[in-house]
Amino acid sequence: MKSTRITILLILMTMLFSSCGQVQIKAPDTQLTEKPNIENKDHGQNDNDINDEARVAINALKDKDMEEISELVHPKKGVRFSPYGYVDVENDLVFTASDVKGLFSDSTIYVWGSYDGIGDPIELTFEDYYKKFIYDVDFANAEQIGYNEILGRGNTLENSAEVYTDSIVVEYHFSGFEPQYEGMDWRSLRIVFEKDKGTWYIVGIIHDQWTI
Repeated sequence: MKSTRITILLILMTMLFSSCGQVQIKAPDTQLTEKPNIENKDHGQNDNDINDEARVAINALKDKDMEEISELVHPKKGVRFSPYGYVDVENDLVFTASDVKGLFSDSTIYVWGSYDGIGDPIELTFEDYYKKFIYDVDFANAEQIGYNEILGRGNTLENSAEVYTDSIVVEYHFSGFEPQYEGMDWRSLRIVFEKDKGTWYIVGIIHDQWTI
């Protein structure tokens, strides 16, 4: 009888330990499901990191305050101006921080690239370029703002992530203005920031719109 009790006790203990072992095996699954939430939290932190600089930059562009913009321009790389979503590293114009200060009073006609669809050179002073390819709508009061998220897409290749690695691209976007165009009159302005010695600086200003 005593032998039977010992046998039953051993069986019960074996079942108990087996059950505990099964519970422990599930722990890695919980960690895996939590991982995407950690990634999303990091992305949100990037948004907060650049918020103040982005707000200062877009308001300075609205106010044509190039003195303020010059202080935000990367001290080594300068700022590249791209009239469309494709960043042409060979032909897009780059200005240093000191150059930026006097751009509105500069009467020089620059070649900024080529017009979409017709291919003619974009030959404009900075002031005229600003009106057409920087602040052609009120981006400071944009309908949407994206961080490292492309909101407006046309037929032109958008390559900012490939050109500006380790950057944050802040996009100010309007989905459209006239209903009859069904969204084909959208506009975006992307300000590209890169960090240098703990400070975020502007390295690119990209205008984008529907392209052929």
